[in-house]
Amino acid sequence: MALFTFKLPDIGEGISEAEIVGWHVKVGDRVEEDQPIADMMTDKATVEMESPVAGTVVRLAGEPGDQVAIGSVLVEIETEGEGEVVPAAEAPPPSEETIAAETPGEAMIEAEPPVRPEPVAPPVPKAEERSLDTGTRQEIPAHAAPIPASPAVRARARELGIDLAQVKHGGDRIRHADLDAYLLYGAGQGYHPAGRPAKRPDEAVKVIGMRRRIAENMAASKRHIPHFTYVEEIDVTELEALREQLNASRGDRPKLTLLPLLIAGICRTLPEFPMLNARYDDEAGVVTRYGAVHLGMATQTDAGLMVPVIRDAQDRNIWQLASEIRRLAEAARTGKAKSEELSGSTLTITSLGTLGGIATTPVINRPEVAIIGPNRVIERPVFRGREVVAAKLMNMSVSCDHRVVDGWDAASFVQALKKRLETPALLFVD
Repeated sequence: MALFTFKLPDIGEGISEAEIVGWHVKVGDRVEEDQPIADMMTDKATVEMESPVAGTVVRLAGEPGDQVAIGSVLVEIETEGEGEVVPAAEAPPPSEETIAAETPGEAMIEAEPPVRPEPVAPPVPKAEERSLDTGTRQEIPAHAAPIPASPAVRARARELGIDLAQVKHGGDRIRHADLDAYLLYGAGQGYHPAGRPAKRPDEAVKVIGMRRRIAENMAASKRHIPHFTYVEEIDVTELEALREQLNASRGDRPKLTLLPLLIAGICRTLPEFPMLNARYDDEAGVVTRYGAVHLGMATQTDAGLMVPVIRDAQDRNIWQLASEIRRLAEAARTGKAKSEELSGSTLTITSLGTLGGIATTPVINRPEVAIIGPNRVIERPVFRGREVVAAKLMNMSVSCDHRVVDGWDAASFVQALKKRLETPALLFVD
């Protein structure tokens, strides 16, 4: 027997530490090579760490929410090889498969194996798999696909002792609402008629991972930035009619929502108002106004709000914007967005879609100086001359950093954008 020490590798983002979001294993568990062992979060994304060796877990670095420095011990695994594990300095050159795995670790020689809190479990046959959520063993087909769930959902399931294999879900993955339903019906409370909801137990949820990052960023934004919000009503009747016509003849191109048309209008309007497409370094006292529009797109995911970035949005037509919006949203929701796709935005747009409400007061994505929040489209009667007609109306909210953007500038920008959106032909001409 020998002890293998797996140190947290450099994830390649120039960071010094990463946060433990959740463990897929516990002390005493048997792990196989390349099996997921932990989810680690950097400033940009969550990275799944895999075991470089097979063996038994004898020590974990900490609890979810703890920070682990790059190069420090993440997991210690007792291997089953005869004799001692070869130290890293004496190890043979890595194979191409090892290099591709990008899971560096360093082996340490131990004179005696450490005392384990429980006997080592025998190797699990191929027809069996150890549940990463409860530590129990269950019979499943060897070819079964992994249970679809985000790291945050997996962490909560582990805390509640829920086996994800027993949780029913109707979407593409298990969500927090599915865990709530499992707790409700699994406890034998059965169906509750409308007006008589079951009383849920109190729940203390540790603020870690993406939720902690969001909390820190939003607190810093409100603490440092004097916000003001301007709201204007926009008639999008003709814009919606144009969208329907374009979708009717789109062929194999992606279906248009209102968002690509709004982004096209924003990109056409920003050159007249460069003070909004900017970032403010308040420590250096420098405002950088950008020529290109790198538009952040606030996207709700199971782990929390993420902001993938549409690079050079001003150079894309509405169909290209629609494709990029769909690609980035999918990457963010599935945890596949790259770090460079989650940074570098110069302006952000945030929308709650059909939940958009009458008006919003969005919080600026610091160090940007503005954020745009389109609200829900509703149909209302309006006067056109002496006639009353049905019109599709949408409120547009814009929050700005009052240190560098004046109210007059924000209002002028929205009015110029309003003119383009209410006369859609202006979206396609200079």
